[in-house]
Amino acid sequence: MLAIIIGLAIGIIVPVQTSVNTRLRGVVGSPFTASFISFSIGTVFLVLLTVIVEGDFTLNEALWTTEPRWIWFGGVLGVIFLTGNILLFPKLGGVQTVIMPIFGQVIMGLLIDHFGWFDSAVNRLSPTRLIGAVLVLLGVVGTVALGDWLAKRRQRGQQETKNLAEVNLTGWRLLGIVTGMMSAMQAAINGHLGSVLDSAIKGALISFVIGTLTLLFVLLLVRPKLQLDRTAPKPWWMFIGGLIGATFIAGNAFIVPLVGTGVAIIIVTIGLLTGSLLIDRFGWFGAARTPITGVQILSLLVMIGGIVLIRL
Repeated sequence: MLAIIIGLAIGIIVPVQTSVNTRLRGVVGSPFTASFISFSIGTVFLVLLTVIVEGDFTLNEALWTTEPRWIWFGGVLGVIFLTGNILLFPKLGGVQTVIMPIFGQVIMGLLIDHFGWFDSAVNRLSPTRLIGAVLVLLGVVGTVALGDWLAKRRQRGQQETKNLAEVNLTGWRLLGIVTGMMSAMQAAINGHLGSVLDSAIKGALISFVIGTLTLLFVLLLVRPKLQLDRTAPKPWWMFIGGLIGATFIAGNAFIVPLVGTGVAIIIVTIGLLTGSLLIDRFGWFGAARTPITGVQILSLLVMIGGIVLIRL
């Protein structure tokens, strides 16, 4: 039960991080610069949290001797996922940028559990779990896209046509699924890392340090110009994205060993979509207010039914 509560909580704060980092990007001008600032703040936060909670930075010697090398790639996968979303958004728009990675996350999460990849506990993909996963994916589509699609159908009638640009989006959609798979792999790696260190916080810290160094390398390679917009609003909360990201990574590292990667991804996804609906409903962090529809509520209930089947 604790793992479910934590998973829902860290999922709900993910859309907050997206809104915060979007505002930061509007001020500094570069998505890579904004991401680097966010990662750096998150790293400092995790360093302080490690000192307070753990008291030291001692690492298990197994990290250097017996553990596989893939334990160091969690932070890199996180950066790839973040960069992938930056690339996808202008091509696919907000709706598909949410849907495609979630499909990849759910699929990869269940595969990791089924085959026991990344030293995860084996949890075979039974027919019941498969039906539950399908319900979750249907709920994702319904929550994010079904209402918009029905509205467009009413406006356009039966005269919708597909143009060449729409067909050419297939590659970008596949990229979204692949980046979502990498996000699930990151969760599994960080969960294993937290278990080896006997500390989810230390596992998250290592992931964030590697991610920050990766972004620093990207910045040195790309050399984006800092275009500070002095006229843009600069609320204090635009700097908390790193704190939210650090909490999210640490939470994942804690719950994955308890419930498995697949279930953890699905719980977090339900929290993520719930947080997105709340932000749209109340217009938090500068977002435009959008009422919650009956289709969205029904879709969330379908997702909850799916997670119950998976847990059974």
